[in-house]
Amino acid sequence: MSSASGSGARILAILDLFSEARPEWLPEDMMACLGYSRPTLYRYLKTLKDAGFLVSLPNQGFTLGPRVTELDFLMRRSDPLIAAAEPHLQALAARYPSSVFLTRWYGRKILCVASVVSAEAPKSSYPRGRPMPLGRGAISRVIAAALPRREQEAFLAEYLGDFAGGGGGRGRDEVRGELRAIRREGVAVAHGEVTPGVVGIAAPVLVAERAPIAALCITCNAAELDAARIAEIAADVKSSAAAISAELSAGRAGSEARERTA
Repeated sequence: MSSASGSGARILAILDLFSEARPEWLPEDMMACLGYSRPTLYRYLKTLKDAGFLVSLPNQGFTLGPRVTELDFLMRRSDPLIAAAEPHLQALAARYPSSVFLTRWYGRKILCVASVVSAEAPKSSYPRGRPMPLGRGAISRVIAAALPRREQEAFLAEYLGDFAGGGGGRGRDEVRGELRAIRREGVAVAHGEVTPGVVGIAAPVLVAERAPIAALCITCNAAELDAARIAEIAADVKSSAAAISAELSAGRAGSEARERTA
């Protein structure tokens, strides 16, 4: 690794410290966590402050800065996934009293990038930018089911206890069987796994029928649903996710054709 790429990775490690559980950091805690020397850390902090990624006040810790907000605005305007999904989010929310989420899958995170809420008193709501649970819920299961085998095995190795219901009854083979069934159906349904009293229904968003890049999910109050209604919503979510996938795949195919022509 070159010194430039090494420095870049070390700077990104500082940004990775910030989370919902801990949005503010003192330099001393950063040094203890990352193992950087004081001169090195302060050099990186100055770089991040000058670029607007971090801010701080006298005698207070560092928090994320306005550049993050600027980039989020640009992402909203440019992300083709959000543009393709927005009409479907609105339509699903209009048809069913619910919370509808679009989540991105990257690394080991499932992140809400867009949502629409139509339920009067929603029991679950994940605002944009908030990571979803891993190993629990319809989104996590449908993402895991759509992963290539090697990636799926690595995912299960890390979160098998959660997929198996807290490690209380099912083994890896049973979880694999459930994921194979979800892959065949193209949709996952979870009852109260993330929020008690809530049914989550999710379908994967694929590009060129490859590994999932996202998932579309709707959550509804379980008391307002019966089996027929759940089946109806599941078919609607699956169809909407497929339409998003088709639009993204068509856009990618057009881009590749233009590149070949050029």
